[in-house]
Amino acid sequence: METFTGHGDRLAAFGNQLIAVHLWLREELARLADDVDTFLEGGERPRELRAHCLTFCSAVRRHHTEEDDAAFPALAEQFPELRPVLEELENDHHTVADILRRIEELLGGLGTGEGALPAQEVRKELDGLAALLESHFVYEEKKIVAALNGLSALPGGVVLQDVIQDVSGQD
Repeated sequence: METFTGHGDRLAAFGNQLIAVHLWLREELARLADDVDTFLEGGERPRELRAHCLTFCSAVRRHHTEEDDAAFPALAEQFPELRPVLEELENDHHTVADILRRIEELLGGLGTGEGALPAQEVRKELDGLAALLESHFVYEEKKIVAALNGLSALPGGVVLQDVIQDVSGQD
C-alpha cells in the first residue's frame, strides 16, 4: 500500500487512497470467499470464518460511512456537477449494507449442525456482493478519483487512508 509522508501528500492523494482502499477490500473479499469455500470442504472452524467476515463487513461499512459523511459532502460542495453520481454511489452503499446484514445473519447459523447450508448461502451472498462492489468500485473510481485528488481537505480532518489502516492494522 502506498505510503504518504506528510499531511500535504495525504490531501493531494484522496483519489489514490480510495483506489488503495478498494484494492484492499477486493483482496479481503476474495480471501473471505476462499475461507467459505474451505469451510464447505470441511476446513476452517465457523468461529474463525465468522470473525473474518465480521471484520470485512466492518471495514466496508466504515469505508462507506466515511465516504457518505465526509468525502461525498466535500465533493458535492466543491463539484456540484457530481451530485447525481454521489447519490447513485450512496444508494449502492445502502444495497451493500443490506447484503452485509444478510451475510451476518447467515453466519449466525454456522456451526449449529447444518453449517453447510448457511455457508452455501453466505457464498452466494458473497458472490453477489463481489459483483456489486466491483461495479461500484469501478464506477466510483472512474467518476470521482480526479475530483477527490483535487480536494483541499475533508471535514473533520478525515483521511481515507486511515480507514484502511484502522481496520487492517497496516501502516
